[in-house]
Amino acid sequence: MRQPASPPKAPSAAVAKPWRRPLVLLMLLTAGCSPADPLNMLAWRGGWDVTSSIPYASGPRHALDVYAPRGAADAPVIVFLYGGNWQSGRKEMYRFVAAALAARGYVTIVPDYRVYPDVFPAFLEDGARAVAWAKQNAARFGGNPGKLVLMGHSAGAHIAAMLTLDGQWLRTAGLDSRKDIAGLIGIGGPYDFLPLRDPTLQAIFAADDMTRTQPISFVSGGEPPALLVTGQTDKTVSPGNTRRLAARLRAAGGDVTEIVYPRVGHLSIIGAFAPVLRFLAPLLRDIDVFVGRATTQSDARHSVGSP
Repeated sequence: MRQPASPPKAPSAAVAKPWRRPLVLLMLLTAGCSPADPLNMLAWRGGWDVTSSIPYASGPRHALDVYAPRGAADAPVIVFLYGGNWQSGRKEMYRFVAAALAARGYVTIVPDYRVYPDVFPAFLEDGARAVAWAKQNAARFGGNPGKLVLMGHSAGAHIAAMLTLDGQWLRTAGLDSRKDIAGLIGIGGPYDFLPLRDPTLQAIFAADDMTRTQPISFVSGGEPPALLVTGQTDKTVSPGNTRRLAARLRAAGGDVTEIVYPRVGHLSIIGAFAPVLRFLAPLLRDIDVFVGRATTQSDARHSVGSP
């Protein structure tokens, strides 16, 4: 397991002026304010264009936002699936994540998907449709569909991992998870979380064979490269989920990078995308390294497979 590198000594406001950190955290805890609101306000403008609420399928919660770096050409494409315990969330809450990725040159796509009372596998079906849309349309925004990476946080990491490891979901959307996905990035994800004790989660994941709801069940070898990160102090999703999936991928001969960030929890790890909270963990730097390597490998695979 690779431990994270030391945080970069960038001259950001958060690093250069530590007195701002308590102020930012106080803003996050302000009554009546979503924790993402102040972070989204700070990500309001930049060198990217946003195309909002594009339908990728019919019906409610079937729209996505695209954040395209201006002048992008042949850019890697990241589909980001947010968390919310499979029960809540909306794409607008994660502008700060998409903006951070777009600012680094990634065409970033954030879809909504069905949540409870819709249950498994509805969110996987929606995720597969959104990924298929990204594959078919990324080039319109300067993205290279051959450099498609799936990323998720929390429940979104579960969805991203299921789409990558259990080929049936993308296959129903006309894609091959072994060939069409360049890499998987899981952030604080639940990949091996049986038995279920929460009644709502029991309803969401009611299945004849519960192991079929777990990403770890589908590791068989030949999976795309994976970056699995978690926070050492995560009390919501045990870091053991990341450790066990990484070990299973490694045992199957997979290319997996496992990182545990110290002093970071379930929400603060996603907060590390925001400029004012990047002192928490070098998450974006680790993503850059991984995406660069995974998409280069994808290019090489496609070149070998070309006539």
